[in-house]
Amino acid sequence: PQVPARRGPGGRRLLAVLLLVGLLASVLPWWWGTPAGSLRSTAATVTAAGRITGLIAGYLLLVQVLMMSRLPVLERWIGGEQIARWHRDVGATLLVTVLAHMSLILVGYADLRNQSIIAEVGTLLGDYQDMLSAFVATGIMMLVGFSSIRAIRRALPYELWHLLHRSSYLILLLGYGHQFTHGAQLYKPGPVRTGWIALYLLVVAALLWGRVIAPLVFNLRYRLRVADVVAESTDTISIYLTGERLGRLEMLGGQFFRWRFLTRGCWWQSHPFSVSAAANGRWLRLTVKVVGTHTADLRDLEPGTRVWAVGPSGTFTAAHRLRERALLIAGGSGITPIRAMLEELPPGAALIYRARTPADVLLSRELDWLAQERDTSVWYVIGSRDDPGPRQLISPDGLRQLVPDVARRDVYLCGPPGLVEQSVRALRRAGVPRRQIHLATFEL
Repeated sequence: PQVPARRGPGGRRLLAVLLLVGLLASVLPWWWGTPAGSLRSTAATVTAAGRITGLIAGYLLLVQVLMMSRLPVLERWIGGEQIARWHRDVGATLLVTVLAHMSLILVGYADLRNQSIIAEVGTLLGDYQDMLSAFVATGIMMLVGFSSIRAIRRALPYELWHLLHRSSYLILLLGYGHQFTHGAQLYKPGPVRTGWIALYLLVVAALLWGRVIAPLVFNLRYRLRVADVVAESTDTISIYLTGERLGRLEMLGGQFFRWRFLTRGCWWQSHPFSVSAAANGRWLRLTVKVVGTHTADLRDLEPGTRVWAVGPSGTFTAAHRLRERALLIAGGSGITPIRAMLEELPPGAALIYRARTPADVLLSRELDWLAQERDTSVWYVIGSRDDPGPRQLISPDGLRQLVPDVARRDVYLCGPPGLVEQSVRALRRAGVPRRQIHLATFEL
């Protein structure tokens, strides 16, 4: 059935305003607690800058953990894709701010004590309570930031990257102590200290709800299990799931879950996969490309295997469109969320499906059936990215020739990074506004 559009980014804008207000409020304690004329020396000025960046870093850390909480209300207001973008940008800013805080404090304190920076590091580690844990937290943050660089992340196994990213929670724990034992604005009892502690408690509560309580309720309610595993090609499988009360499951085509299959060799890993068919009240389906040990093990799943799922997540759906008509561009296994979404888009959509060889085309029978049932134009574009035909098609002129009204459509993109980047450039040059371009993201 067609899904109505949910127009308007009101929730996202409201939350952005609240976060900015919180950022300004985080530095007010320094402003209120610093007498006029107290910054006359270089050491005092540098130390003050270190304290300001420390307050900002503490606030940004809470925001970062909040965005990692998977709180359902945040998913509804903002969507997993936008949260992932904010998480990336805030993470980079947080790392820079923490390093600035540490550097400025070291330089300022060393100048006040008239000793070298190395000696100041020894003083802080030896004489200040909770300072060693703060240095460890900074080291973890640098490691997480380093592993999040795109080229490095692509080279790391997903399980290792995910484990490193999970260590971000230790930063919150290890950085907590020194803020309240040595923070010039936070060590004194009073409303400022109480307010910061309340913020910490709220963020921890959100983390427990989003990461523990909500998933537990979901899985106890639906009790998902494997019904069948079907080979779609030599390196792709579809996993069919059954459960209880699936008719009540609020899920949209294009959304994803984080799946954990509770069987030997698979139970300890959780991976994000999109559903490849819209909700029907009887079964769920995810279609997975076999690219590593874990996905290869999924081929051997036995019927009845219990499944732990977290979700649904994401705004890569028909409900988040801005226009009545859509263009969908998929590459390889990126067709899976788009296949599910086609059932819920208004008639008249257009689909460009890129694949290296005919054998790489997935779910073609279903796509051909949907083309007739939903009045969808489907083009299968076969060949490598360097072939002249595909290169010409994924260009401003090629897109306008194939879909003349492309600038007046929502465009959904899912596929390899190279295809997505090339398509976004061509779409922007073809006049498609950035807000009408939707990208599938599975981070966090």
